[in-house]
Amino acid sequence: MRSLALGVSLGAALLLAACGDAPAPESAPKSEAAPVRTVPAESARVTDAVRAVGVLAPRDELRLSFKVGGVIETMAVEAGDSVKAGQTLAVLKRAEVDAVVSQATEGVEKARRDLERARQLRADEVATQEQVEDLTTAYNVARANLQAAQFNARFARIEAPSDGVVLQRLARASELVQGGQPVLVLGSTDSGWIVRAGLADRDAVRVNLGDAAVVSFDAFPGRPFEGRVTRIGSSADPYTGTFEVEIDVAPGGARFARGLVAKVEIALQGAANDSAQTLVPVAALVEANGPAATVYVLDAAEGVARRRQVTVGPIVGERVVIIAGLEPGEQVVTDGAAWLTDGRAVRVVGGPADAPG
Repeated sequence: MRSLALGVSLGAALLLAACGDAPAPESAPKSEAAPVRTVPAESARVTDAVRAVGVLAPRDELRLSFKVGGVIETMAVEAGDSVKAGQTLAVLKRAEVDAVVSQATEGVEKARRDLERARQLRADEVATQEQVEDLTTAYNVARANLQAAQFNARFARIEAPSDGVVLQRLARASELVQGGQPVLVLGSTDSGWIVRAGLADRDAVRVNLGDAAVVSFDAFPGRPFEGRVTRIGSSADPYTGTFEVEIDVAPGGARFARGLVAKVEIALQGAANDSAQTLVPVAALVEANGPAATVYVLDAAEGVARRRQVTVGPIVGERVVIIAGLEPGEQVVTDGAAWLTDGRAVRVVGGPADAPG
């Protein structure tokens, strides 16, 4: 499967490279040197990595609601507002809530009076012990009802449980809401930020918890952020077929916002090669079939391009690993390679004004 995927990737890259090269020099004499650009084959240590695109989000997203239903009196925040722990975000109208507390309070007082009267009657041997026990139970139930009413009254307002950002406001003042119905979505910034990305199955099985990652955002060009894999999905998304991974990333002073698109590169544990590898731009490949490919190498002594069969490895960004057939430092043809033949005279150009074609 890896060879097939490599072949498809190289094929697509070759097609794009050919489209950007000079047109075939049919009108030029065969003896005329073809203008080309060259680059030296590089030698570098390569770390195998998995690349993906994801979306930034707070680690914890809290759906906040009232404990009891009622009519909203005030909504103190809008989507996008920053909030502090303990800040009041929304409040219900108190009339109904306070009435329930008052009713429960009166119930406790009545149950207490009934119990005291029964105890006096019991002392005079007018009431039975069973009646006293029943009224004791009624008093305890009334007190429990009052505690429940007071508890619900405390949650007739919503306070921020931590510092964060309001991600969504789902209701407005004067609206009737049910108990437990979410009215606000809060992103807690205390718990940090994560990037959620989807990986194909062949990549998901290679990633492990704790793998280091480099995260970049178009919103912060040229500024990489360090990350680490903290969760790997155990089942594929039924719609996309990908496995979700979460990468913990620290803002480092940057003003993060939910929804920023992130590019993620996850370095696989134990994937670094001890020996240097030879790399060339993907654009240097003119033919590829699985691991077998073709490049043109500059013969500077004779001023011609020599066709060379090479064995390729994985693609690393815009470069491809050459496993065999090429030595570091040899000049390979990039622009103009698609129209060469073995032994064709070439003229190396270097500036935009000298671009082939």
